[in-house]
Amino acid sequence: MPLRELLSNTWSHIQGFLFPMLQDEVGPLTDKLKQLVVVLDVARIEAFVQMWPGLPGRPPADRQAIARAFVAKAVLGLPQTNMLIERLVADKMLRRLCGWEHRGEVPSEATFSRAFAAFAAAELPARVHEALIKTTHAERLVGHIARDATAIEAREKPVKIERAEPAPQSVPPKRKRGRPRKGAVVVATKKPRRLERQAGMTLSEMLADLPTHCAVGTKRNAKGHTTSWIGYKLHIDTADGDIPVSCLLTSASLHDSQAAIPLATISAGRVTSLYDLMDSAYDAPEIRAHSQALGHVPIIDVNPRRGGKAAHENEARAKRRANYRLAEELRYNERSAAERVNSSLKDSYGGRCVWVRGHDKVFCHLMFGILALTVEQLMRLLT
Repeated sequence: MPLRELLSNTWSHIQGFLFPMLQDEVGPLTDKLKQLVVVLDVARIEAFVQMWPGLPGRPPADRQAIARAFVAKAVLGLPQTNMLIERLVADKMLRRLCGWEHRGEVPSEATFSRAFAAFAAAELPARVHEALIKTTHAERLVGHIARDATAIEAREKPVKIERAEPAPQSVPPKRKRGRPRKGAVVVATKKPRRLERQAGMTLSEMLADLPTHCAVGTKRNAKGHTTSWIGYKLHIDTADGDIPVSCLLTSASLHDSQAAIPLATISAGRVTSLYDLMDSAYDAPEIRAHSQALGHVPIIDVNPRRGGKAAHENEARAKRRANYRLAEELRYNERSAAERVNSSLKDSYGGRCVWVRGHDKVFCHLMFGILALTVEQLMRLLT
């Protein structure tokens, strides 16, 4: 079924049946609660939560209701779990939307914490997001994929990685400068770069090779100032319509280009796209070759190296003076979708308020926001 027809049927069901039924049962809904109803109905996160009723011992709390509550936390922009619990106890409408009838049924903060740890270990929101993208984009041709990374600040100490010194016997003798003798065997002493190693790796091997610990990241902002933060870096592929397609969370110290090939591989398994849009941080021959191998057209901003900055600026100045623009330059403007997704995640869906610790929990927290953001952008395609 085409995407627009699928979303139109979903919206007709929500507006014609679900909203009137809920208003008859719990009363009038606010705009935020209506948004939550749409997200919960489209995402259907409860279908991915495993429950084992009938086991011996005390029955566990309703994990499906807790999962819906964490989605509500992302939609409502609540920074902490205790604020969510207070809202659930006080707000009857929100409590019933999540699945609890009485305020005494709302679990404690410790129960929410244990459930969140289980959701993080099972990658619950990431799996729901993947299923949502594959369902809605099964017959959709995506024009552009905008690739970018954003800083995620965390409330934990950075992990110090000590580099192991090579054994004395493994150090080859220092080679003399100049051209080697005829017939001499030259031993390569330089370790291949990560981008070079990724060419012969599978997706699981590439993901295992990426660092995921908390670290110190540094980057230069749009104004040319260098900023640093402690935490992680979220890499996002954004499709046309500001729809996040795939995400990766790595250490903050990892360069943006190191996650481009595995992220592109994940996106290629979910959607069919034509153009890959990336800024100058991704200007590497390995990334271009991988994009072309996937059948895409890479459009990457040029990163002038080794003194070529002046020539590049002169060429750009001459193009502006002559009012000359290539078609690739016009398509490159679509990369602003990545910036809008990054800002929406941080401003409206909890990207700036990360109170959990550890890679798995931080990624789970962010993916609840990505899931809510994806549903909202999908429904906006109707308008």
